Amino acid sequence: MKKVTYKDSGVDIEAGYESVERIKKHVKKTFNPNVISDLGGFGGMFELPTGYAKPVLISGTDGVGTKLILSQMMDKHDTIGIDCVAMCVNDIICQGAKPLYFLDYIACGKNNPKKIEEIVSGVAQGCLESGAALIGGETAEMPDMYTQDEYDIAGFAVGIVDKDKIITGQQIKEGDIIIGIPSSGVHSNGFSLVRKLFFGSNNFTLDQYIPEFSATLGETLLTPTKIYYNATFSAISQCKIKGISHITGGGFYENIPRIIPQGFTANVYKERIPKIPVFEIMQKLGHLEDDDMYSTFNMGIGLVMIVSPDEVDEVIRKIREGKEEPVVLGEISKGTQGVTLWP
Repeated sequence: MKKVTYKDSGVDIEAGYESVERIKKHVKKTFNPNVISDLGGFGGMFELPTGYAKPVLISGTDGVGTKLILSQMMDKHDTIGIDCVAMCVNDIICQGAKPLYFLDYIACGKNNPKKIEEIVSGVAQGCLESGAALIGGETAEMPDMYTQDEYDIAGFAVGIVDKDKIITGQQIKEGDIIIGIPSSGVHSNGFSLVRKLFFGSNNFTLDQYIPEFSATLGETLLTPTKIYYNATFSAISQCKIKGISHITGGGFYENIPRIIPQGFTANVYKERIPKIPVFEIMQKLGHLEDDDMYSTFNMGIGLVMIVSPDEVDEVIRKIREGKEEPVVLGEISKGTQGVTLWP
């Protein structure tokens, strides 16, 4: 009887070992003195920093959705990890958390060590941009679940904040000001609709140069999700921020109301939102109403902060020091709409 090995079933243990060796240099770049474990242990260990009176850990987990399909179609894998980190880290900073560490999970049909290295290099870059240490992860080779070229990625971020400094949105009141920070593009939401608009009845190609984008369609759509930690954390730690919303799936209509107390409405003026050509073209391609666009995409604003009027100038100054150009989007009024877009 012929001997059947694990490799015969489609799982290559040696490729797994090679992947670990390839990613070590990327992972270790993210380590800081609080990391007290090394790669290869059963659990990553992170010593909590000092200086917190009542430290609270805030965690978040996410993936990158069907943006992965475009990454695989283009055979470009070095930025999708940035997206994964961004989707998790941008969520936890909404409650005022300083990112501490990150873990990733990659599931694939075939462990291609070079591809795994490219993916993890992006994760490491995202961790460097967010101040988080990449202290662990998992690569699972599952040939019966994925084709040889397919993979999925998800992540998990943990941050810390003093209990009395948690941002909840509960102090938001009438007259407070809404500040928006621009996005880098589509980020990592709505790609099922993106693909239908560009590649359904409209025969665009990923390598097609689009003059309005000054880039190919593929390059534009794979632009990594912006990580907002560096631009916002000085303001978060030194100013009175009442509410922060990460504009992800569900766009303005779903995400802004998540931080608004009942009885108040966020009035957002659309003409103040920076114009990003990819959204304008998609709206024309699909003959979509504004409500459809603003309930699906970030439309050019990736993060929203709500502050009292006397904090606006200082918050904007600190965000500009973080190399972003914030805009005043509107204000809070009494009402029941959650968010109202004007005009």
